[in-house]
Amino acid sequence: MYELHFAVPFTGAVLNNINTRLDARTVSVILRHGESKLVLVDHESSSVVLEAISLFPPNAKRPPLILITDHDDEACPTPTTVDSGFCCTYESLLRKGDPDFNWVRPKSEWDPIVLNYTSGTTSSPKGVVHCHRGIYTVTVDSLIELSVPKRAVYLWTLPMFHGNGWCFTWAMAAVGGTNICVRKFDAITMYKLIRRHGVTHMCGAPVLLNMLSNSPDKEPLKNPVHILTGGSPPPASLLFKAESLGFIVTHVYGLTEAAGVVVSCAWKPQWDVLAASDRARLKARQGVRSGGLTQVDVVDPESRASVKRDGSSVGEVVLRGGGMMLGYLKDPVGTHKCMREDGWFYTGDIAVMHPDGYLEIKDRSKDVIISGGENVSSVEVESVLYANPAVYEAAVVARPDEFWGETPCAFVSLKEGGGLNRKPTEMEIIEYCREKLPHYMVPKTVVFKEELPKTSTGKIKKFLLRDIAKAMGSATATVSRM
Repeated sequence: MYELHFAVPFTGAVLNNINTRLDARTVSVILRHGESKLVLVDHESSSVVLEAISLFPPNAKRPPLILITDHDDEACPTPTTVDSGFCCTYESLLRKGDPDFNWVRPKSEWDPIVLNYTSGTTSSPKGVVHCHRGIYTVTVDSLIELSVPKRAVYLWTLPMFHGNGWCFTWAMAAVGGTNICVRKFDAITMYKLIRRHGVTHMCGAPVLLNMLSNSPDKEPLKNPVHILTGGSPPPASLLFKAESLGFIVTHVYGLTEAAGVVVSCAWKPQWDVLAASDRARLKARQGVRSGGLTQVDVVDPESRASVKRDGSSVGEVVLRGGGMMLGYLKDPVGTHKCMREDGWFYTGDIAVMHPDGYLEIKDRSKDVIISGGENVSSVEVESVLYANPAVYEAAVVARPDEFWGETPCAFVSLKEGGGLNRKPTEMEIIEYCREKLPHYMVPKTVVFKEELPKTSTGKIKKFLLRDIAKAMGSATATVSRM
């Protein structure tokens, strides 16, 4: 996959990284929607892709398949042991190549270079098209903004199919870095690789911090490791736990449509003297725009006027800059809804702007809970739940309520052993929140699950949890267990 980030554009083609954890039906839809001309398939994904191809309509043209295989692995399938749809292996394809091939430069810097499908946490995946200019801007900007040194050692805990690894595929090549790649990872594996290879940088969603902070193998690092985290707002308590182990966490903000990191919580030296809890609270904010982003603002969606910079007035996050997408593939209506004529991209994220100009995300627009006329930030409730020593993961969604309209419904998974001598009860979780939140924000329902459903990039699938909460019917002050 790393090689293909260079090889595919060098042929003049457009790279479409497909999420390896998608089901065959979704993969089939993406292949047809993007009109793929060639599909390179890792052997671990061969059965899914073969099923996806079989779902093509009878008259649809099927792209040739190239199998990526490790010949040193005896258990690895070859084209002779899988469906004949594979025309050759990746290595045999390379052997047939022309060593004198002159790579194809784009005719224009606005030519597309990648097609990335969104993770679909709120709707069906959309095909995001980015051009050479935008990708270059975000790649170089990320190196400058985050001070990545030459010859950094990067551990790939962030999937490359997620926004091209926030453009760090190209960025690591630019600084002559070392890439540590793994097929699958867990906390123990990550700690082993960090120590063995002297890892200096990593990226990932807050779920990565959660894994590292709760690993039985955790111990303070001998050398600091820089972690960029984003994708969803990390609770301040989680940031504090990670940094106490020696990780230097930079909280960033971006989205598939922005090609990568466009906002980061730039750290101020005067904050070093603050209490650890205050430092974690400040770092939980998304921050200020990067140098490659022209503008970031929080506006009223109706009037489009900027909200007050008081840390409490909420609005929608809007972005403007050269790294924004060209649009959604074959979706002019969807493109028009979020990309306005004045150049602003409307993200759908609800946030406040602090007096010092730092952005803080409060919720996705679809995740705001309106209870009795009051807006409840699910992110704020989740932050309180994460501070509970027994809670491993938490997500809060709206549940229908006959009296209040909606009330917060909390889905939580617990740490092994409950994080305490025993597992907390549902009412104990509610009482814990009641001590720390206004009563209208306290979850009226608590659902315990072994594991919360997630996208491949670690984001919790709130749309699935909303469906569960809706199916549970109206709530008053009930609790339940699943």
